[in-house]
Parts: sequence; C-alpha cells; structure tokens
Amino acid sequence: MRFKYQAKNKEGELQVGFVEAVTKEAAASILSSHSLFILSIESNEKTHLYDRIASYFSGVGAKDLTVFSRQMATLLEARLPLSSVLKTLYEQTTHPSLKQAIGQVNDDVTAGLSLSQSLERQSDIFSGFFVSMIRSAEVIGNLEEVSGFLADYMEKEYALTIKARSALIYPAIVVFLFLAVAFIMITFVFPQIGPIFEQSGVALPFFTQVLIGSGVFLATWWPLFLILGLLVVIVGLDYFQSSEGRALWDDVKIKLPVVNRVYLPLTMARLCNVMSMLLRGGVPVNQALEISGQTINNVLYRDLFNDISEDVRQGRPLSASIARYPEYFPVLVSQMLVVGEATGQIDKMFSRLGKFYERESDSTISNVVDLIQPVLMIVIGLLVGILFASVLVPLYKLTSAIQ
Repeated sequence: MRFKYQAKNKEGELQVGFVEAVTKEAAASILSSHSLFILSIESNEKTHLYDRIASYFSGVGAKDLTVFSRQMATLLEARLPLSSVLKTLYEQTTHPSLKQAIGQVNDDVTAGLSLSQSLERQSDIFSGFFVSMIRSAEVIGNLEEVSGFLADYMEKEYALTIKARSALIYPAIVVFLFLAVAFIMITFVFPQIGPIFEQSGVALPFFTQVLIGSGVFLATWWPLFLILGLLVVIVGLDYFQSSEGRALWDDVKIKLPVVNRVYLPLTMARLCNVMSMLLRGGVPVNQALEISGQTINNVLYRDLFNDISEDVRQGRPLSASIARYPEYFPVLVSQMLVVGEATGQIDKMFSRLGKFYERESDSTISNVVDLIQPVLMIVIGLLVGILFASVLVPLYKLTSAIQ
C-alpha cells in the first residue's frame, strides 16, 4: 500500500511525500528509521467506486476552476503576497467545496507547506497537471508567469469543452430517442407482430428475422442484460482506475488512429510549453524533463521522460533521445531540437513547437467537432431506415399477398 505522510527532520524542516508499506504501522517504522518525526500519515490508495460516483456530484466544475485560476493569476501578477492572494480567493469564491479547499490550502501554507504541497492535499479538486505546474513554478521562482499560463490554458480547454458539448447536445438527444424507440420496438412490438407474419407465410427479409429474434430474446432476458450491462460498466470503471488500466487507456489514447490526432498535439503543446518555461527559468534539462513528465496525466509519457532524462544525464543529445520514440513524439520535435542544440536555443525551439502544436490542436479539435454532428446524423438516418424498412417491407408483402 501507498501512504502519504507529513513529517519533520532533525533540523525541523517539514517534509511531505509518499512511502510504500504493507500496513500503516510499517510505514511509520520506515519513516522513523530515517529520523523523521511523523506529523500525519494516511493511506493514498484509490477510493471506492461509490466514493468516486459521489465526488462527481459534489465536485468542482471546470468553469469554477477556470475562474479560480484566472483570479489567482491576476492577483499574483499584482505582486500581492501569497497569503493575501489565498485570503482574497477564499472570500471571492462561492462554490462550497472549492471555498473549503482554498481555506485548507491557506491554512497549510500558513503552517509552512509550499503551495504545491498544499494543493496536492486537495487532489480531489486540483488535478495533477495543476499541482505539477505550480511545483515547476516554485522551482524556477516565477509563480506569476506560470499561473498566467495555467489560466490561459484552462480557459482554452474550457472553451473547447463548451464548443464540443454544444455541438453534441442535439445529436445526443437524437441518439437517445432513437435507442429508446428501437428498444421499445424490438422488445415489445416485433414479438407481437412476428406470429402474424409467420401465419401468413410471407418470406421475411433477413433484417426483419434478426430483429424479431432479438425482440423475443430481449423480451425474455432483458433484466439479465440490464444487470450484466451495469456489472460491465462498474468493473470497467474500476479497472481503468487501477495502474494497469490507466496505462492501457493511456496507450489507447496515443495509438488509436482517430483519438491520437487530437491527443498528440494537445500533449505536445503542453509538454513543449512547460519545457520552454523551465529552461528559461534556468532549470537543467534533465530536471526539466522529469518535472515536465509529471505535468502530463499519462503514465507512459511520465516513464518516457524519466528515461530520456537519464539518457541526457549520461551525455546523449536530447534530440537523439526523443527520436528513439517515434510513436510518442512526432518527427518534427526531434528535428527542431537538433537545430536548437546546434544554436544553443533549445528553450526557444520548445516555445515555437508549443505554439505550433497549440494551433494544430485547435484546428484539429474544431474540425472533429464540426464533423461529429453530420456523421452522427447520417448514421442515425441509416439505422432508422433499416429499422422501419424491417417493418414496412413485410407489411407491403403481406398486403400484396392478401390482394
């Protein structure tokens, strides 16, 4: 098990981190053996599924976090002390959960924790990306610039989310209505009219036979299918919360043909912008790589950046190390870094790459969102045509046979 702890060393300095142990007592023994005075220790294991479901209804929305990040950036750019910034944010925030989290962060900062450590303790509200960016800002000593970047990034992400959501509302309603009508017809209507066609001796089309057979089956076993569907959803959600499941999902996002056209540019833009800021702040390349890997909510990139950092530490050029992973980094990245290494301007190359992939990701997402609605409508139209043709064609044959 993994435990999160707060402790003080012999010099009285506060330390916050994680320790692996079988039990809480074993974790305490490990920390004590390192001459640490334990202040608190708690399990960091994943929460139960019902806790995660409850958090979805009581959690903080993207809009509230976007407003919070912009307000924090504005106050920090005004050169206000961090304690005053947190107090002002606490007074201005109306969302109960976010207000409580800000108050706790302010208390932790007052007690001696860094801002990133305090935010990390509120991991149910502030994402790993948000915390990692604040931690990198503390490393380079430029919290104002990084908070401004965070606010800009979250505003862009929120705008894209709203755009995608708006474009999908109408198709989602149509899909839901189609599925509801199809379920009712297949489960309750087709089993009723099936005997009529059989008694008339009319040859049924293949799709009609399939739908009638499916209707009879579903009418008998639909409670079992409902239970199995719920179990599949629960087990699937629980699996993708595990380390193995997260790694599998992260790999799918990178390699799935359609998804990676959106995911890769977004990831490259975030990585390149973070690397540019860290390098401009004077952070060594290998350390910047390790910090940047933590800003991405993807375990595969996190491990890759640790490996690349080790290569750089051993003297391999950064461009050559990145070129070893063509599935995860476009060729343009390594080619631009070759130029940056030759001119001694790696930070500027990362900045240019970040801007390039920001434009590419915006363009790709806009195109995908614009295509989703017409494609869904075409697919639904075809399915509706098949559904009603399965009924109308046998009825036409039946009336023809009667005449």
